[in-house]
Amino acid sequence: MEPAAVGAEIGTQQRMSLHWQSEWLPYNFFMGDVFFLVGPTAVGKTTQAVELAQQFNAEIVNADAFQIYRGLDILTAKPDLKTRRRVRHHLLDQVSLGETMSALRFRELAWAALADIHSRKKNAILVGGSGLYLKAIMYGLDEVPAPDPKLRQELSGLSLHELSMRLKTLDPQFAARTDLKNPRRVIRAIEIASNSTIIASVGRGMPGRYGKPSAAGSLPPSRTGVFARDDALNYAGVVLIRDREDLYRRINERVRAMFRNGVEDEVRAASDVGPTAASALGLKEIRALLGGQTSPESCIAKIQQATRRYAKRQLTWFRHQTTFPQLNLTPFSHRDAVRAIVPMLRRAHE
Repeated sequence: MEPAAVGAEIGTQQRMSLHWQSEWLPYNFFMGDVFFLVGPTAVGKTTQAVELAQQFNAEIVNADAFQIYRGLDILTAKPDLKTRRRVRHHLLDQVSLGETMSALRFRELAWAALADIHSRKKNAILVGGSGLYLKAIMYGLDEVPAPDPKLRQELSGLSLHELSMRLKTLDPQFAARTDLKNPRRVIRAIEIASNSTIIASVGRGMPGRYGKPSAAGSLPPSRTGVFARDDALNYAGVVLIRDREDLYRRINERVRAMFRNGVEDEVRAASDVGPTAASALGLKEIRALLGGQTSPESCIAKIQQATRRYAKRQLTWFRHQTTFPQLNLTPFSHRDAVRAIVPMLRRAHE
């Protein structure tokens, strides 16, 4: 879908009234459950989440794939210290830049954070836009094979086109749901699809688990203090969106602000960046700028374009993978947007 079409769809579908219907929230929101505040990058999730958390005795659990790393605060638009002092945040600065993160590891860290919040009689608001991480906490994950060093060595000699064709031959449906422009993801998908004992449904919707309430309506901790893999999660949530022009304007301004705030120095100082953190939006473009391979203007434009494309992919994921109501923030002030979400949280307590 072209960007213009995305904007049109947002405009027609999301200029919804604030008369939220009860069927949007079929499950009770008990102490210890999770309210999901999700949406594309730069939509304004953090400011909404902090105010809601203060009103509802809640703490925030980060679900951004790159804010979980220590460092690159400007590049990843991490909440500043003043914001973090207002409300306690979890899964920020959790791992070093050199460590490899995965959806499975995130799920374990997130469940541990939720168990901690629940143990202190607090509510939890999970905030982010990383689809795979959100899927991990909401749906759980399929069992997948471990990385295969021999196969990876073989695949490393193939071109991206050859990798894509191999995956399409192994599993056309899985290929259709894989980012075929990302060699690392294509190789991992081939590993999964090549294992005949695994159904390669990673990245596909997993119907039947979404929104399933637990028997007690809360998050039961396992004996280890981390929630068991088969525990069901009871939750409600909202997807924050904006009109395309508004969202793109905010994205473009965020990138310009990054450079005003010193992102070049931040990237220059970053060392021992592992393969997962290295895929953070804008990192390779800024490294190219520091290496004299591009101009500042070109670097900014490329990051803006890459971020807009990422936001488009996020919107597609939310449309197909969630049943949360969507709230278009464009027509509203910050205060009015908070007022629109507050009744959802209150109604969930009823």
